[in-house]
Amino acid sequence: MDTRRSIGARGEDAAADYVTGLGWRVLDRNWRSGRLGELDLVARECGDRCDSIVFCEVKTRTGLGFGAPVEAITWNKLDRLRRLALAWLGTHEATSARVRIDAIGVLLLPGREPQINHVRGVTR
Repeated sequence: MDTRRSIGARGEDAAADYVTGLGWRVLDRNWRSGRLGELDLVARECGDRCDSIVFCEVKTRTGLGFGAPVEAITWNKLDRLRRLALAWLGTHEATSARVRIDAIGVLLLPGREPQINHVRGVTR
């Protein structure tokens, strides 16, 4: 049986593959800032009309018994993600016209490909 940590790692791998498939460039994974916590995935979304640094919170579940994965992101977690994003930006020389926080829910069901639910621009 998978541990919570290995399930989370599998979900983060699936999310990284997903955003790479969108043409994004992964800038950082599992970046930690001491007391604030961890950013799961930081990526640059580049396109014809957009250049954004995207901070992705990845939530992974193996079933829906406790709700959809993205439902696990609380207002407190979102506030912490904002502080983490500012800390990351303060320690990196990444420049962008835009910054946003996305949620990526990953559902891992036995014998199936990961199901991805991507919510762009998570706000209150």
